Amino acid sequence: MTQVIDFYFDVGSPASYLAWTQLPTLVQRTHSDIRWKPMLLGGVFKATGNQSPAMNPTKSRYTRMDMERFALAYGVPLNFNPHFPINTLLLMRGAVGFLGAQEFHRYLEVVFRAMWVDQKNMNDPEVAADVLYQAGFNPDKVLALCEAPSVKAELKQFTEEAVERGIFGAPTFFVGDEMFFGQDRMPQLENHLSERQGAEF
Repeated sequence: MTQVIDFYFDVGSPASYLAWTQLPTLVQRTHSDIRWKPMLLGGVFKATGNQSPAMNPTKSRYTRMDMERFALAYGVPLNFNPHFPINTLLLMRGAVGFLGAQEFHRYLEVVFRAMWVDQKNMNDPEVAADVLYQAGFNPDKVLALCEAPSVKAELKQFTEEAVERGIFGAPTFFVGDEMFFGQDRMPQLENHLSERQGAEF
């Protein structure tokens, strides 16, 4: 039976980006599916009293080094964004708006790459619009999607759901009621999925 991983993420999180790069092979190895859960990390931080490592210079330096080590191990590009932290409200509304649509995965690819490879200032509406345009999206249509009341409400719902489930940062994974926080916990996640799968036979 196919197992389902709830993946809570925010494109403004470099750890979410690293996890995203590894998800395709993880689901293939574990015969799992992803249930995508775009959330607003700033809202989670506010609700839980947590904050970005960027707010602590000492922790920020180590976190950056740690992420670079993981990127090297994964064989994926990672260039820290000099404009970090970035307000991802509109970007995450876009993720919600495309959820379930054919463009969803392309949208994530474009935004994650702009943030964590090309070091684009996605705080700047003109820069964000150009990034989307160059990738084949209509920026005006994306903005209209982000302003849709249903999209705004759904992002708020995902964020509240995350807090209710005990999430305090990104990325966070759930398999049933089992929670795994951080892209560095993906080996534990995979072991858990494998053990569950083995128990079914």
